[in-house]
Amino acid sequence: MEAVLQVRQLNKRYRNGRGVRNVNLEVRRGDIYGLCGPNGSGKTTVLKLATGLGRADSGEVLLFGDDIRERFEPAMRRVGCMVEAADAYEYMSGYDNLKLSARLYPGLKPSRIDEVLELVGLARYAREKAGGYSLGMKQRLALAMTLLHDPELIILDEPANGLDIEGTVELRELIVNLAAHRGTTFLISSHMLDEMERLCSRIGLMYGGALVREGSIGELTSGVRLEQAYLSEIRKAKEQEGIRDDRSV
Repeated sequence: MEAVLQVRQLNKRYRNGRGVRNVNLEVRRGDIYGLCGPNGSGKTTVLKLATGLGRADSGEVLLFGDDIRERFEPAMRRVGCMVEAADAYEYMSGYDNLKLSARLYPGLKPSRIDEVLELVGLARYAREKAGGYSLGMKQRLALAMTLLHDPELIILDEPANGLDIEGTVELRELIVNLAAHRGTTFLISSHMLDEMERLCSRIGLMYGGALVREGSIGELTSGVRLEQAYLSEIRKAKEQEGIRDDRSV
């Protein structure tokens, strides 16, 4: 199956000593790929480097076969991303925020704004100012922005933040529907292992800036919950680093 995103030997070290090291991962067309791990494990750093929002110390990122250092704009035209903050102009309505974003995509039909508002469940709030939106509604608006140009790959950083149970289920259903019926590929970071187990077809487990294991849900779990599989991988990683941890987890 075609590789939509390839990350090879990716390294980034910040002044505080954190970052990522020797990360290799592959997102294939049609995947709902979950990059999972606790806060601070390096998930957002990987997404930033994969979308050109940060510069790696070494390694390479290929989007649709293009090295983003050489063909960044052509590759990113096929990508929608929401990394870290769900930003919007709070003095503008949800509709007007999307209308402004639509200017980035010449030829986009005005009706597309209404389509994505309906998709993310914001149609009835479209004319309200974004400043009055809840955090969950702002997450939905940011997701609508990523969907505007109907990208082939969508990259989402903790998209369920601020969503209630109903909103989380609706988000899951939207992602599954887009993957199944439109062939959209997803790379999603999250620390919510239970939700990722329900949603994703493939998972990359991160710990301490490293990708400790990657595979399908079936390959990783083998009859146990993803949470148990992840904790097992953490123990192995600690043993390999010579770190003694006598706490039971």
